[in-house]
Amino acid sequence: MMGLQSAQKELFSFSVDLDQRVPNTHPLRKIREMVGFGFVREKTACFYGHKGNESVDPCVIMKLMFLLFYDDISSERELMRMLPYRLDYLWFLDFNLDESIPDHSVLSKARRRWGVDVFEELFLLTIVQCMDAGLVGGEKIHMDGSLIDANASKNSVIKSSPEMIEQLRACYADELNKLDETPASSIEEKKYYTPKNKGLMSKTDPDAEMVRHGHSESRPRYKTHRVVDDQCGVITAVETTPGGTAENERLIPLVEQHEKNTDCSVNIVIADTQYGTVDNFRQCADRDICHRSIKMHHLWSIQNAPPKRLFVSC
Repeated sequence: MMGLQSAQKELFSFSVDLDQRVPNTHPLRKIREMVGFGFVREKTACFYGHKGNESVDPCVIMKLMFLLFYDDISSERELMRMLPYRLDYLWFLDFNLDESIPDHSVLSKARRRWGVDVFEELFLLTIVQCMDAGLVGGEKIHMDGSLIDANASKNSVIKSSPEMIEQLRACYADELNKLDETPASSIEEKKYYTPKNKGLMSKTDPDAEMVRHGHSESRPRYKTHRVVDDQCGVITAVETTPGGTAENERLIPLVEQHEKNTDCSVNIVIADTQYGTVDNFRQCADRDICHRSIKMHHLWSIQNAPPKRLFVSC
């Protein structure tokens, strides 16, 4: 007998079990089993009072941020739009089908309320969890940087003399410092930042720098620098800079951050040719990195090595 699907909605639905709808092979099941998000509540408790409206659970906020990057979702608005029909997301967040979805603004508000220091501490705690699980070796690391488009239109870029642009940057920084819950940071505090395009600036994102990527045209960009542990690919150190910051300038600071986060001394650093500067070789030698490595690569051999991968000062 041929069946006919009814279009009539059920008035009540008590038989839906999200735990049964999410397959046992789903990656989020393994993540939920292995990763504990409970530490977020402890680290952010000081930012919440004992009276007033009840906030979204900090663990849920952290899980939402995780999903945003885990599935490379384009924006926070898009993530919240997807939640109602993604049963695996609802299960991962411990939501039920009738539960109201938070507004996307809860994520930006949480970032402002918690501050950079809290997120750095949360990042460190995730590294500790990975180390406890035996996923981090610590002695051999990979290092690289990537350009990231700033959330700023090219139409917001203005062009003037370097002196005028510098004055405008200072004015924008003063205005931002007047806003509530805005971190007191500015271009001047980033000592490593030396503008390359001194005559260009984005009015909506003054910290971003006009940079060309490959054959694409110049636009406001940032650069993310990261250290990846060789054993299982765990990221152990990160830093974000304006797009024009040279990657080789951040080698030693990232090595120091990795050693601080993992409490392990680096023996081998693997990177591309951009990091192979005389200054980096000298600093690595001063830190005895090259003395503890498997093989010593001199500057001549580095310059004649294949362009993609090589051992830097090791």
